[in-house]
Amino acid sequence: MDPATPRWHRVTRAIAAARPEGPGAPLNAPPVPASAFRAGGAVDYARKASPTATALEEALAALDGGQAVAFGSGMGAISATVRALTPSAGRVVAPWDAYLGTRALLADLEADERLAWTRVEQADTAATLAALEGADVLWIETPTNPLMAVADVPALVAGAQERGVRVVVDATFPTPLRLRPLEQGADVVVHSVTKLIAGHSDLLAGAAIAADEEVAEALRVRRRLDGAVLEPQSAWLALRGLRTLGVRLDRAEASAMALAERLADHPAVQRVRYPGLASHPGHDRHARQAEGPGTMVSFELADGAAADRVLASLGLIAHATSLGGVESTIERRGAQPGEDHLPAGLLRLSVGCEALEDLWADLAAALDRADAGAREGS
Repeated sequence: MDPATPRWHRVTRAIAAARPEGPGAPLNAPPVPASAFRAGGAVDYARKASPTATALEEALAALDGGQAVAFGSGMGAISATVRALTPSAGRVVAPWDAYLGTRALLADLEADERLAWTRVEQADTAATLAALEGADVLWIETPTNPLMAVADVPALVAGAQERGVRVVVDATFPTPLRLRPLEQGADVVVHSVTKLIAGHSDLLAGAAIAADEEVAEALRVRRRLDGAVLEPQSAWLALRGLRTLGVRLDRAEASAMALAERLADHPAVQRVRYPGLASHPGHDRHARQAEGPGTMVSFELADGAAADRVLASLGLIAHATSLGGVESTIERRGAQPGEDHLPAGLLRLSVGCEALEDLWADLAAALDRADAGAREGS
């Protein structure tokens, strides 16, 4: 049975897709560390494609639909997609609170007069649709990183299609097991494969999955010209990580929901941003379009000093950037260059696969110490 068939659940597809077949074949697609191949085959040079990266692309296509193009990093996928879809001096509509790398790329291209970037509050559907008049590309990120704003994907896609605007959705946080924008009419979905899909904090990879061949080929051209190829060892590790995405995501998501609820009740926490909570302004919208609230929880303390005290007090949860690994990580994003628009006391928590009670014990103790320190200093 073809692993891409709708008769198989996507968790099964993540496990079964793109495995070698036939008597004597290995169960897993092996890494092929070669730069050049003998003439006459499907691949002649690894900057164009490689067998291992192609296997990863086939597996991702089985989850998202469309045609997948793998890149050497999430930013490689984002950059190629922006430039492949946006004509010279074109205009991109994208959230002002998107991922830092996306904002930096758009700002850089805008400074070079390669494109214009219209910044929107993407959770405001009417305002975003109004900004699409005369635009070329709508860039959706949902939930946004790290403020967790939720875009109305079906409404925005429908409005963009009426106006002839291409739609790209960064679905790194939900992954294809929770949100599949191509099914809702988007032209391209992008993932930082580095994060939840690979899931072990040991590689860089990205992917763009296009709804049609013309766009997919444009993405391949950009990858080839920019040298943004995914090398075989990382492709193999990413494919191995993908096999366990279903169980990792379920485990981490359940813990994230429990932690968000407990954080909301802690006296040191002023606000929790998690779409699984009924108090989140995008809760109902997210529930309609996605199949789970995800593994990312942002929460706010009184100020940056309180947040730093929490970071200094944690023992199990690692103070580190990035997200989506089996280990839980946390950081104060507002302390990063280019993130000064964020609340100073905001902490972004990527929930991993550790035991829930161990995670909560670590968090609660750190929050209690930070709260006590604030009272002593007042």
